[in-house]
Amino acid sequence: MTEKKKLFGTDGVRGVANVWPMTGEMAMAIGRTVAHVLQTRPELHGKTSLPAGIRGLEAKGPTRRTKIVIGKDTRLSGYMLEQAVAAGILSMGADVVLIGPLSTPGVAYITHSIRADAGIMISASHNPYPDNGIKIFSADGFKLPDALEEEIEKLVLSGDLEKAARPTGDLVGKAFRLDDVHYRYVVFLKSRFAPDLDLIGVKVAIDCANGAAYKTAPLVFEELGADVVKTGVSPNGVNINKECGALHPAALAATVKANGAHIGISLDGDGDRCILTDENGEVVDGDQIIGLCAIEMKRAGKLDHDTIVTTPMSNVGLETSLKTHGITMVRAKVGDRHVVEMMRKQGYKLGGEQSGHIVFLDSATTGDGILAALKVLEVMKRTGKPLSELKRQIHLFPQVLENVKVKERKPVDEIPAAKKKIEAAEKALEGKGRVFVRYSGTEPLIRVMVEGENDAEIKKLAGGIADELRKAIGA
Repeated sequence: MTEKKKLFGTDGVRGVANVWPMTGEMAMAIGRTVAHVLQTRPELHGKTSLPAGIRGLEAKGPTRRTKIVIGKDTRLSGYMLEQAVAAGILSMGADVVLIGPLSTPGVAYITHSIRADAGIMISASHNPYPDNGIKIFSADGFKLPDALEEEIEKLVLSGDLEKAARPTGDLVGKAFRLDDVHYRYVVFLKSRFAPDLDLIGVKVAIDCANGAAYKTAPLVFEELGADVVKTGVSPNGVNINKECGALHPAALAATVKANGAHIGISLDGDGDRCILTDENGEVVDGDQIIGLCAIEMKRAGKLDHDTIVTTPMSNVGLETSLKTHGITMVRAKVGDRHVVEMMRKQGYKLGGEQSGHIVFLDSATTGDGILAALKVLEVMKRTGKPLSELKRQIHLFPQVLENVKVKERKPVDEIPAAKKKIEAAEKALEGKGRVFVRYSGTEPLIRVMVEGENDAEIKKLAGGIADELRKAIGA
């Protein structure tokens, strides 16, 4: 039986900044360990050197130093953690490329683009600003598999590398700064938009959540010709995700209607997810985005195996709607990393989560909110239909999601009252709905999702389950 991990969750290491495990000391240890693993595992390295224009990073002789990209979002604690991770890497004789605030998919792209050996993103994604996190990408821009995360975690927690010999003199690592990453990423994203189309005459309202995409996102749409109304583009270190972004799409709805925008795009703090708003101010979630893109991809002959990948959180209405178009939906474990793993293994090209992580594997290695919005705009331009009409192709079932803050992660089977409520709900919804209860992989929460045909019934059932969980393990 695999030992339960203590640091890595479904999306890297995450917690309150300056509190274990997100302390400067732990960040340094993680940086040190990542460098060590790369140095001792040549098969994990990037295949070629960095561009000669980046002085000091070119290959020297038959080998070159290990090189690791570090990006971050706009949280105040990012300064502390960026320097701590970098110090750990440098102390092992590896080099660091600092790129500053850039979205998570942007960091993945730059890592692969400049042929670095790994990339590290310092972000807590959609979490509030006191939190922060560390997620790691391999040389190809994909998130690390469980086995490699477990190897890194074991080394970090053992403390063995603290006692190991360290390089001295000119063998200590060097840090370099790459200043044009925003423009590199803008160029890449524009190249993913159909070359025969533009956005002239399209009005786009965008909420960047005062996060990592605040520079790149507006530029992409502006340079494609759109009239862009910008919000959430003034980060100050503490306003990331605050009543804005993908968790608060209603904040953009009023802006869309007031400005007569054709579409609203709400990104999260690290830019790897998006939730849309149609021209009427109605929210379009990840399931609907995946669905309308899947239908268009199949029509164009670009949906390999006529199959998409989602998770247990996706609405069963997405599945039934796509069946009428001859499209199959399969479910991976919760977490965009697991979605991508299944896509790569089975050869699928489109997948994602209801929360707005959408992966187009022909274009990206992870969820990308800007890219997802571009793909929807492509569909709108190709069909000439407004988003409100396109989303009607996906008929979602009523669904309720309750989040309960918890003080411990006790197995639900060991909470008799909650277990009884869940079983009763499953019986009541048999053949016409479903119940899904799970702990969050990134926050101290347990999520209760109930889906069915009757809105009042599922609200009552979800509330009953949540109440019992709150009594037993509520924070």
